[in-house]
Amino acid sequence: MASLLSVNVGLPRDIDWKGRTVHTGIWKEPVRGRCWAGRLNLTGDGQGDLGGHGGEHRAVFVYQIESYRHWQAQLQRTGFEYGQFGENFTIEGMPDCAVCIGDRYRIGTALFEVTQPRVTCYRVGIRMNEPRMAALLTSSGRPGFYLRVLQEGTVGAGDEIVKVGEANERLSVTEINALLYSAHHPREGLERALRIEALSPGWHESFEALLRDQTTGAANGNAGLVPATAAHPVAPGFRSLTVTAIEQPCADVLSLTLQSMNGQPLQTALPGQYVVLRLPRGAGGAPLFRSYSLSGAASTERYRLGVRIEPNGAAGTYLQTLVHVGDAIDVSAPRGSFVLRPGDGPLVLLSAGIGVTPVLAMLHALAATGSTRQVWWLHAARDRQHHAFAHEARDLVHALMHGRSYVCYSRPDLREHIGEDFDATGHLSRAALDEAGVPRDADFYLCGPTRFMADMKTALADLSVAPQRIHTEIFNGGDAATPGIVGVATRPPHTPHEDASTGPLVSFARSGVTAHWNTAVYPSILELAEACDVPTRWACRTGVCHRCESGLVSGTVSYGPEPLDMPAQGNVLVCCAQPAGDVVIDL
Repeated sequence: MASLLSVNVGLPRDIDWKGRTVHTGIWKEPVRGRCWAGRLNLTGDGQGDLGGHGGEHRAVFVYQIESYRHWQAQLQRTGFEYGQFGENFTIEGMPDCAVCIGDRYRIGTALFEVTQPRVTCYRVGIRMNEPRMAALLTSSGRPGFYLRVLQEGTVGAGDEIVKVGEANERLSVTEINALLYSAHHPREGLERALRIEALSPGWHESFEALLRDQTTGAANGNAGLVPATAAHPVAPGFRSLTVTAIEQPCADVLSLTLQSMNGQPLQTALPGQYVVLRLPRGAGGAPLFRSYSLSGAASTERYRLGVRIEPNGAAGTYLQTLVHVGDAIDVSAPRGSFVLRPGDGPLVLLSAGIGVTPVLAMLHALAATGSTRQVWWLHAARDRQHHAFAHEARDLVHALMHGRSYVCYSRPDLREHIGEDFDATGHLSRAALDEAGVPRDADFYLCGPTRFMADMKTALADLSVAPQRIHTEIFNGGDAATPGIVGVATRPPHTPHEDASTGPLVSFARSGVTAHWNTAVYPSILELAEACDVPTRWACRTGVCHRCESGLVSGTVSYGPEPLDMPAQGNVLVCCAQPAGDVVIDL
């Protein structure tokens, strides 16, 4: 008979870690007496990161004393205390290889249901003083598991654990864990897992993604874990294209058209994607890498991209002053996840300034297919002189059966008139969205300067637009995802304070930063990115969760530690990768 050895709770606290502050609830201490198990939590317990822990399907985390003994032997350590692994219930019996998703247990006066294995992150490594712990727990088949509270009640140390029900499909915690995190995702196993009603929604979505990947024949990387930012991998490397046209659609934007030098077809871009340019720098300096959205219609013959010319901007100045028709430029394959998704519901495209370029590609795609969707294009510019591709965008909108446009100028010229050149004075805002009549149930695509993006996100939140309907493209690095890290000031990307003078060059294309790799200082590309204040995304930091998966624009890498499941070809897990030479990363 299995038994409950200890009930452990703890509220989140701030701790110091690598010069940063981490807000975490992984420190748990045993409860004296009995404890109330509520629908979302045990009394006195809390989680520092509600995005990754806690909630109805992760109300109680369970770990076994037998696994304690295993890790004491493996790590050659003693002195473990109840709650050592951040668990709420320390139990005897019920190993992960025997407990199945959907099993139901009576403990004390409460009723519980097994919903998923534990998803480990870097914080368990902090608690255990073992950075590899997240990978070790997952790869060992001893992750522990979460319980959902079906009937609230009291629990206490010494309670018997009585099994009272089980799911029709019998897949153990160990099997479910391996099905997602290992390199093997058998279709039969995925289909069985999806038939388990008790499986938590997040795991259900991951298995659906893996099954779709097999159905479409893509089967490249782990579709159940890959973040949206790395969802469209392409082969790394550059090819030389010829500049066939240079235009200036407005005062501060340069438009370049590029074609193949040898007649070989180009990879067709998805509407909204961008390419990375490799531009030479004088006096033998490291090349410049810059990302520019494609603004033209989908084509295998040519790419058109828009470049904002900024004062003292190195790449823009180079393109404006040194590049001529007939010149060659090194260009990556199209990449990026800010792409127009299929559907027939209403669509709202929000852009400002140079942010019009990916939106313009989306309008081209909609017009080319004769889309019958309701489409709103709302754009903000300073005035007509700074409104890039104005006539082209309006013509595309008017070509749509249900297309509408709404343009705001913040400082219109006296010769520009409302109703002719633009629709309203000022900036795009909640009032402008209301005036344009955009529906709340539309899919929204946003691209523009930082302030514009923040204002639009606030306006859409005020309109109660569901977050999953909001898709954004952010220039200059993108969003960071650093779970639990608090109180960090945002700084622009830069070279590290003590950049080496030798070693492979690591270039972060979206951030415009290049630095030398120093093995003695940086154990991973992620740590170099952090030293450069390049926005990063991560959770486990040991090659398990794939949160850090990013595009590998060029070059090759090695891994240490080896990921449990390799990323898609053309992508890289920066948390455990080291450059094998000069590399360019899509960060």
